[in-house]
Amino acid sequence: MTAPALIALAHGSRDPRSAETITALVAEVRKMRPDLRIETAFLELSKPSFGSVVTKLVKAGYDEIVVVPLLLSDAYHAKVDVPTAIAEQTSKHEGLQIRATDILGLEPAFLEILDLRLREALKTARVRELDALVLAAAGSTDPLANQAVARLARLWGTHHKLPVKAAFATATPPATGEAVRAFRGEGRRHIAVASFFLAPGFLPDRATELALEAGAVAVADPMGAHPELARTILARYAVGAVELVPV
Repeated sequence: MTAPALIALAHGSRDPRSAETITALVAEVRKMRPDLRIETAFLELSKPSFGSVVTKLVKAGYDEIVVVPLLLSDAYHAKVDVPTAIAEQTSKHEGLQIRATDILGLEPAFLEILDLRLREALKTARVRELDALVLAAAGSTDPLANQAVARLARLWGTHHKLPVKAAFATATPPATGEAVRAFRGEGRRHIAVASFFLAPGFLPDRATELALEAGAVAVADPMGAHPELARTILARYAVGAVELVPV
């Protein structure tokens, strides 16, 4: 029996660097599971679209698909956009089963990626001393999603024994610049910012700009195509594939 196809479904961006990074991440997944049919798709703004990828898989003979949403926050895109897109495609293709897994989310293991990217940024900036950290994320109108980011930030700060603030690029304060200025108001001068984003784009760029204007000594790149993310995608897929098995 053919294993279900895997669609890694990202939101999409007008910034071409975003799609390039997602494509590189999915390439990491393919390296780990060359036996699977694995495709990249986007909800909007980037190509290929989710609908076009589903149609391609159906034409290739797949009647079971597991969708892994490449989202870090369990907010509107996860709760509304993804289910709506799946319902639309299921209705278009008779006999097709599509199972959406949990999002990538806020795995503590991702803190290792943040540390790696931050070390790279500190090395480039020739910074050897830190007295505060900021965790920059996209942000949401859903307060529970923002609270989850704040909890992850506290866990990260506890690990490094440094004060930490969560900051958001949209929807809710504080912005990265505000978080950095708040620390500077406390007398801290060596403040670094980690980017809890999957890929480059407008929001990470804006967060970086605001942080540096406010006096941050270094800002890390987004997480990017890291093997830990690829392993998490496959772990989500494994659960979704099992859920497609008839009871």
